[in-house]
Amino acid sequence: MKLFKSLLVAPATLGLLAPLSATANEVTINDFNAAEEIAVTNSRVDGLEARLNNVEAGSFSETTTASFSVDTVLGSIDGDTTNEATTFDYQFNIGLSTSFTGEDSLDIAIDNGNPSQSPLGTKMGFDGDTDNSPLKVDGVTYSFPVGGASMVVGDSTDLSVAFTGACTYSAFTDATPDDCGTGNSMGASGKGVTAAIGYEFDSGFSLAGGITSAQSEILGDEADAFGINAAYSAEDYGVAVAYISDDGGTGGETTTWGLNGYYTFDLASLSVGYETQETGGTDSTGYFVGLSFPEVGPGSVNIAAATTGLFADDATETLIYEASYSYPVNDAMTITPGVFIEEVDGGDDLTGVAVKTSFSF
Repeated sequence: MKLFKSLLVAPATLGLLAPLSATANEVTINDFNAAEEIAVTNSRVDGLEARLNNVEAGSFSETTTASFSVDTVLGSIDGDTTNEATTFDYQFNIGLSTSFTGEDSLDIAIDNGNPSQSPLGTKMGFDGDTDNSPLKVDGVTYSFPVGGASMVVGDSTDLSVAFTGACTYSAFTDATPDDCGTGNSMGASGKGVTAAIGYEFDSGFSLAGGITSAQSEILGDEADAFGINAAYSAEDYGVAVAYISDDGGTGGETTTWGLNGYYTFDLASLSVGYETQETGGTDSTGYFVGLSFPEVGPGSVNIAAATTGLFADDATETLIYEASYSYPVNDAMTITPGVFIEEVDGGDDLTGVAVKTSFSF
């Protein structure tokens, strides 16, 4: 700022000297006081400096933080009947978080991505941006303490936002998600407006519950759902269970149970998941098994097998297998090459090869 002040004072001084040389015979010491003029200029610069400092300090709240991430995937799927070409997909995420009391948090998620994801991008779990908006608000939540519990309310928020799972596996494809294949229960999505609460005991045990309703009609004729979750984690193992009930609105009610857990060995961690669902008297199940090796060279290896969904007893069950190697280039960039094979009922298996790159800043 001293340099900025000098740049303003210098031309002001030169501007005073110019008329002095041009009309020296007409100017007296009473007609011109350079010290006074420079003092006025200094005063104005100081005022401008103060205003700039105020703008800089108030432009972003000290309690507000922003995080950014970009995920890209390059690869192809052999055997896909719609598109076997090599494709490139991306998604961009912004997370804004503000605290007003030091114990609460207002969080806003803003997303963007390919207007139309390729089959590979969809398989990798990239949501895309179907309405071609430059940026899209993907969720708004406010969390705050209630006694010793944590309360979360939000729009476009998952029913399971307060749930605690027991899974150490890092998924490569969306068919084997991070909740160890229990995406309908432990990772239950929301229907619009969601309220959830969770409580963690000192012993490692936790309880949570939530309810979600359509935005247009809360607890009305449209579909509503509620869920409960219990989990326990120790140093080397953990287990979690969740129950979800969806009244289906005018349709049939659906109930889902999910169970997952992990056990850590010296060199690897085993994660498993099981889910069962009942709709209109029909039961369907799915399962997951994964191994994570956290230290293989500079990176980590993940290998898994899982059902591609929930299958009734009389349905043909299909599986997906995947393997990936995650390598952190630095604190902000991770490269993950991987491969997956997905069984197709009545058709040829799909084989996908892809490289996923994740940036966070």
